Amino acid sequence: MSVDDTQPLISHLIELRKRILNSLITILVVFLALVYFSNDIYRLIAAPLMEQLPKGANMIATDVASPFFTPIKLTIMVSVFVSAPVILYQVWAFIAPALYKHERRLIMPLLFSSSVLFYSGMLFAYFVVFPLAFGFFVNTVPPGVVISTDISNYLSFVMALFMAFGISFEVPIAIILLCWSGAVTPDSLKRKRPYILVGTFVVGMLLTPPDIFSQTLLAVPMYLLFELGILLSQFYIGKSGKRKSANSENESGRDTSDNS
Repeated sequence: MSVDDTQPLISHLIELRKRILNSLITILVVFLALVYFSNDIYRLIAAPLMEQLPKGANMIATDVASPFFTPIKLTIMVSVFVSAPVILYQVWAFIAPALYKHERRLIMPLLFSSSVLFYSGMLFAYFVVFPLAFGFFVNTVPPGVVISTDISNYLSFVMALFMAFGISFEVPIAIILLCWSGAVTPDSLKRKRPYILVGTFVVGMLLTPPDIFSQTLLAVPMYLLFELGILLSQFYIGKSGKRKSANSENESGRDTSDNS
């Protein structure tokens, strides 16, 4: 490999390091701004469970250091979630120079929409799923059993649900990318609607408490997002197809003029 060949690679690595450092600095700044309120943030996250517990019941800490480290751990995770738009922008700034102009116009809305959908999934889990799920768990406690949830275990549980619902709400983005890449087509997805509908209920069964109401609360939004993804993918494919045909016509015109 010659020196000229290694120059682009080195410049890409330098640019990648810059984008990673910018993301880490953003997370650090957000964390330092929120760390003072770490206990308040944990209290906010624990509110859906605390509101469902019997009067006088509290959460517990089975580890000596849990009361300190668990809110800090939550604050770090919140800092990453809050910094997600900046992180996505850094990803965009790194890959944008390698894209065509029409590709940049199409991908930028996807990056913005992915953030909105992920946050929407988390909010849906917090305000809709958590109260129903914790209410179900509390109301099915056997007689003589007292609920005393460990704060670390609770954090792991809710963060797993946050991630599950946030990722589940990215269904339209996934469909658009699959159709845009040519892996599937909107028409083929339309023919698979019955299977997709059953699949959403299976996912709802795996991610929610074992009651039909909670499963439906996840399955119905996922299916509606699937339909939205099909609708938007047709728009993206149409735009991409028009630009490709225009580019091919321009190239053929240039070839004709060169031959003449």
